[in-house]
Amino acid sequence: MSSSPVLPLLRRVPPGAWVAAAWCAGMVLTLLMRVRLPGERQASILPGVLFYRWDGLLTHLLSTALLVAGCRWLTRRPLGAMAVLLAASALATMPLGVAEIPLAQFLAVDVALYFTAAARPLRTGVLALVMSVTVLVAFVGGRVLSGWPAGTSAELAVALVAVVAWLMGRFVYESRRHDADLTARATDRALVAERLRIAREMHDVVAHSVGIIALQAGAAARVVHTQPDAAREAMSAVEAAGRETLAGLRRMLGALRETGPGQDTAGREDAPLRPAEGLADIDRLARATTAAGVRVAVDCRGERRPLPPELELSAFRIVQESVTNVVRHAETDACRVRVEYGEEELTVEITDRGRGTGRGTSPGFGLVGMRERVALLHGEFAATPAPGGGFRVTARLPVPVHEPVREAIPGPPELGPEPLREATI
Repeated sequence: MSSSPVLPLLRRVPPGAWVAAAWCAGMVLTLLMRVRLPGERQASILPGVLFYRWDGLLTHLLSTALLVAGCRWLTRRPLGAMAVLLAASALATMPLGVAEIPLAQFLAVDVALYFTAAARPLRTGVLALVMSVTVLVAFVGGRVLSGWPAGTSAELAVALVAVVAWLMGRFVYESRRHDADLTARATDRALVAERLRIAREMHDVVAHSVGIIALQAGAAARVVHTQPDAAREAMSAVEAAGRETLAGLRRMLGALRETGPGQDTAGREDAPLRPAEGLADIDRLARATTAAGVRVAVDCRGERRPLPPELELSAFRIVQESVTNVVRHAETDACRVRVEYGEEELTVEITDRGRGTGRGTSPGFGLVGMRERVALLHGEFAATPAPGGGFRVTARLPVPVHEPVREAIPGPPELGPEPLREATI
């Protein structure tokens, strides 16, 4: 089933039909101006000698036939169609006994000019306009050279209307082109944002688990001969972490496959690539990291309350990536995670006393991803060496007012001024 919106009724009418309607309107106006209407003593314009004669009627029929041919060619061969329409306009003027091509006979050409300028490149539109003005000039110039009266001022008005119609068409053409450029840029930005989001999720899902696996595997290799039970326990932890990482990647790929070209992607940011993790999962993260050899002390302050899922997920990812950096680069066996629930902001701080820089020996994307997450939530982020040694990562995330989105996270009773919970296995 197609999801394309139905075009409005007027936009479904082809350009040739609009040109034919303009020609019919011009013919009706020409007839009304040459008959005496109610309230008039005489017609506005006296009909020419050939207006009601058989040869005049035959000329009108021939010009109408040319008009129909021009309407059929307008979308395929615009310049050829313009030439035929101009010939029809000039031919229809012959039986009227006037000194110029009237606006009523040129109305169909004006409409064709508009559609040509609105749908074709600049060169084609300019050539169509030049052809139209040339025919007007040639008609009046021929009468002047022949010594006949020529309505030069009236023809200038007709030429001005043609230029206005062409300018309106060019305005529509440029507007459509501008809208297309904006749509293309918006699509490119959306694709880049989606790629960055997927990259952040993959980095956060994989990096921590792979770091834990590397530590456990190294510990197992060191004690495999002296402490077989400890080695077996470490390898069991490696297996569990590997299965969890594999399951996360499968969920992520499944979510990407479910989003097809015909599906709505406007709410993709609201649908996580895996089940949303939050601040309640920090204890599990701390236990897994402690089991790998780096003790993580979790310090929660303030009243725990429900927060938006995107805020909790970002806070958890910041803690996860920071702890991963401690494990991989800090050269220490302990770190501290502080989560403070404020009235207007959530503060997350991860500190260690290691000798490393917290950045690794080669440039990575961990700090960049954390900074991007905080920026998306309009928060503040800092990652700097601690004054007494080690490294500190601090993120302050604004908390929306009155926006509870899920059940409150069960927490411990009221904590003292410096509560400290060490996660152990």
